[in-house]
Parts: sequence; C-alpha cells; structure tokens
Amino acid sequence: MRRVGVLISGRGSNLQALIDAAATPDYPAQLVVVIANRADAGGLERASKAGIPTVVVPHRAFPTREAFDAALDAELRRHSCDLVCLAGFMRLLTPGFVEGWHNRLINIHPSLLPAFKGTDGPGDALAAGVRIAGCTVHLVRAEMDSGPILVQAAVPVLPGDDRTRLAQRILAAEHQAYPLALRLLASGAVRVEGDQLVFANPDDQARTALLLQLPLPSQG
Repeated sequence: MRRVGVLISGRGSNLQALIDAAATPDYPAQLVVVIANRADAGGLERASKAGIPTVVVPHRAFPTREAFDAALDAELRRHSCDLVCLAGFMRLLTPGFVEGWHNRLINIHPSLLPAFKGTDGPGDALAAGVRIAGCTVHLVRAEMDSGPILVQAAVPVLPGDDRTRLAQRILAAEHQAYPLALRLLASGAVRVEGDQLVFANPDDQARTALLLQLPLPSQG
C-alpha cells in the first residue's frame, strides 16, 4: 500500500475522485495527507469528511518559492508519503522539489499533452478548432506540463461548445483518468526507465487511453 499526499489549491473535485477510489478494498494507495496553499480551499473539507489529515501551508507566508517548497516537502515527508498527486495545485514547483520527488510526483492537465500546455487547455483547444480534447495524467518534470504520460482520456468537442461546457466534459474525464493512473503507478503495474514508461502487462497499457463520450460514426 503506497502512501499518497495530495496538494490542492481549490475545490478538490479530482481529490474527491481519488478519495472515492482509495475507499475501494483493492486500491493500492492510501491518501495520508492533503496539503493546501490556501486556507479557503474547498478540498480541505472533502478531506476532513473522509478522515484524511489536512495541512495548510500558505505560500504568501514564505519569502521565496524555494522556502515554500521546502515547507511542502517537510510536511509530505513528515507523513511518510511515497507518492504525491497534484490535484488543482496552482503553484509552479521549483526544480529542486520536482527532483526530490522524481518519478513519484503526478499531475493532471486538461489537455491531450503535449498540445495546449499552460493554464487554459479547454480554451486553447476551442481556439485551435480541434475536434477532440481531453486530459493527461503525467509524471512531473521541471519543465511545465511535461513528463512521461501515464493516462490520457479523450472527449469530443461538440457543436456549440463554449469553454465552460468543454471544461466540464474534460473534468468528468479527469475523474476517471486520475484514479486509474494512480492505481497503475502505486501497484507497480508501470515503471519508469529514463523518460519512458514500461508496463508489466500490455492490457494495462491499453487501458491508459480512454475514449469517453465519443460519438459513434454515422451508419451509411
């Protein structure tokens, strides 16, 4: 059973997906602490209701990003975390922190990386006129929104979509993709060699590409 810390900044809907998954008997990960950089983050209440310890580490209380990250690191290690999940954590982590959790730090991003890095994956997808959008769960590297890809989930961009509707569809996909990615990593079903993922079972690798709510082809 791998011990997992989750970093959040907001309402914690992906945190809730992880909480629900971890409550199942065969899940290979246990959420042992939820850390927020904002005292008003809604995810803290979700964690408390699930009986998970919570910690607030306010980033404004620290003079530098390095000092803030050192405080995060100390809390994660105090709770003996094996893995760290970023779930709507709206702070850029320093290279030192990322290196300290190399291949043990996971993020979810609302686009099919490497397309549409940055803060507005759904909006960028609409602006580009793509027909398929989605989300990516990946191991974190120092470069923003990069690293080996664990799971991707694709959703259609539908006629009449605006940013809100597309973002909601992507978020629903995230709630399926993130628990699957954590399960695969925590169970040892996947390992990292360099920047490549190696799956012990080809069936597991096949499961990492999720096609959600895609329209069926028309019958001619």
